[in-house]
Amino acid sequence: MTASTLEKAAANQAATVEFRDLRREFGPTVALDGLGLTVRPGEFLALLGPSGCGKTTALRMLAGFEHPDSGAVLVDGQDVTRVPAHRRDAGMVFQSYSLFPHLSALDNVAFGLRMRKVRTFERRARAAELLELVGLADKGERFPHQLSGGQQQRIALARALALRPRVLLLDEPLSALDAKVRLSLREEIRRLQQELGITTLFVTHDQEEALSVSDRVAVMRSGRLEQCAEPAELYGRPATPFVAEFVGTMSRIPGTLRGTDVEVLGQRLPVDGPLPADGATDVDVLVRPEAVRVTADAGGTARIVATAFLGAVVRVSVRLADGTEVKADLPTHEAAGLGTGAPVGVSLPERAVLVAGRKAD
Repeated sequence: MTASTLEKAAANQAATVEFRDLRREFGPTVALDGLGLTVRPGEFLALLGPSGCGKTTALRMLAGFEHPDSGAVLVDGQDVTRVPAHRRDAGMVFQSYSLFPHLSALDNVAFGLRMRKVRTFERRARAAELLELVGLADKGERFPHQLSGGQQQRIALARALALRPRVLLLDEPLSALDAKVRLSLREEIRRLQQELGITTLFVTHDQEEALSVSDRVAVMRSGRLEQCAEPAELYGRPATPFVAEFVGTMSRIPGTLRGTDVEVLGQRLPVDGPLPADGATDVDVLVRPEAVRVTADAGGTARIVATAFLGAVVRVSVRLADGTEVKADLPTHEAAGLGTGAPVGVSLPERAVLVAGRKAD
């Protein structure tokens, strides 16, 4: 079987995954609180959220390593909630590479096939094809200690793919690697996933990682789903204040509600999204750095308190007259002359904004 045949085989098996009202408690801790989510066939979906939000618990339930207290896990409409892990037809890659130190790279990849009694010639041929697929065709006879961290994780990925799983599960597989290797390997994983067309769930707490490789991102909080959307929508139109502040950088600027508008920085802007449930009129307006306009103004009451050069842009921190600190991204040429202490004017574009209840000092 050639690498292209492997790709076609995986694509033909791409599965639909559904988490249906999953609940799981560990003593007094609620890990999942009615999680509902559907993953489309062949989709690369990231589960994103802070530590303890339940994303790894959800992944382990799909793998069969955990069972819910209530709810169900379905694959192509079939309830697999109580199906043993070894019968789930899912491949999993862990944060730790979990390679067998006494086996060569080739034998590590072929290990699952050996457990399934696949003939020696066939399993070694398939393992060799997968090593070629992950760019390690010449490393088959090396042992784990002779490989770099990135190479070991590629071997772990090839091993997970060897059984031709219908679902690929990635549990923070890049967190143990340095920044440059992380970037290279996440691009490699995305390339392989697209070539194979395999349904993939990727757990991470790194928002840049999630946004850069996923078809959709599911943001979780306290065992619940806050929003599931394509990266651009998640960033540009967050459904809740939590998503807005967790994904990307966000500043809070005090404002006052006037019906369905909000007064902020001397402007009146329409509100996008829900209003505070408690009916309060004192709110915070949530704005991205690239949406904040900062201009030199000798009579301005705001002051620049810090600058950070980021290449194409300079991120400036501006303190308003009331003490609120706001971040703004300015093109490098526009930031020239706006040093620390410079008086500036601050405004927002004439478009709808997201508001949240006023955060206590």
